[in-house]
Amino acid sequence: MTSASEDTARAACRIRTDVRSMHAYAVQDARGLLKLDAMENPYGLPPELQAALGERLGALALNRYPGPRGADLQRALAAHARVPEGFGLMLGNGSDELISLLAMACDVPGAAIVAPEPGFVMYAMSAQLQGLRFIGVPLTADFELDEAAMLAAIEREKPAIVYLAYPNNPTANLWDDTVVERIVQAQGRQDGLVVIDEAYQPFAARSYIDRVARHGHVLLMRTLSKFGLAGVRLGYLVGPAALVAEIDKVRPPYNISVLNCECALFALEHAEVFAAQAAQIREQRTRVAEALATMPGVKSWPSDANMILVRLPDAAKTFEGMKARGVLVKNVSKMHPLLANCLRLTVGTADENAQMLAALEASL
Repeated sequence: MTSASEDTARAACRIRTDVRSMHAYAVQDARGLLKLDAMENPYGLPPELQAALGERLGALALNRYPGPRGADLQRALAAHARVPEGFGLMLGNGSDELISLLAMACDVPGAAIVAPEPGFVMYAMSAQLQGLRFIGVPLTADFELDEAAMLAAIEREKPAIVYLAYPNNPTANLWDDTVVERIVQAQGRQDGLVVIDEAYQPFAARSYIDRVARHGHVLLMRTLSKFGLAGVRLGYLVGPAALVAEIDKVRPPYNISVLNCECALFALEHAEVFAAQAAQIREQRTRVAEALATMPGVKSWPSDANMILVRLPDAAKTFEGMKARGVLVKNVSKMHPLLANCLRLTVGTADENAQMLAALEASL
């Protein structure tokens, strides 16, 4: 008779070898720390709105599967995002699910995904899990798109999907629009999809939404996480109705819970509250950037998101020093060679930013 641990070890052999060799997506333990590592909106709902939302959620029929409220949410999101007439909109359990579903829908023999690097790790992870090839194209030293390298990768690999984060994570910058357009056109010439990921749109100076209707092969993806609902897990994908309808076929039924749906509808009914919060974050971003510019040995890059990327003499030492002082940020220095000695700082409230800057200065 074998032991339970031996049975487990043998059963694990049924799991794909590449999956067993992977590292799970790591979420840092933030207990007892000022959490400025995940680009979350630091503001909660005012007490009166919290009470109203609680009452509304308490009245939901949790014994029933999600119903027509999902269609109500789709219409509300389409109006909020100014989705072009005739375009489709698909809901996801956060952008992460949408990225996985896109890989699943485009998983044909030899298919590839191309994206600039460093970028959002889920583009590569979803490709690997679905068995697609992933080709990361390094950015320039200043984190701009390498146009020649991107065009060459499209020509060589004929990717099913090209991802362009707008703004990018973790570099926080918007790409040059002329370069973006040339990449979009090149991908269209070989009949591939372009996905413009606008996760950080509430903080950005520009959006692609006004240009998306120019092309029949471009999808635009957004999330309510940075809007202020990171805990609700709701993303959405917009694009030509025929394309969205094909991708929607691989979406699990009832993927958006009644709680998620109602929270999102409630938030959109009070969009002005979240717009004011985003304005405060943008104002604080300017103040943080100004303070960083005065710190010797600290280099920061312009940001169109709710984060700022900084390079330091010793990122690991500074990260640990800040953590010891009660402030948790993200050490991205091992994510890609271009991010050597870089930390990613989330923009918080005025008080949180003051604590973060003091901890950073003391830890240099």
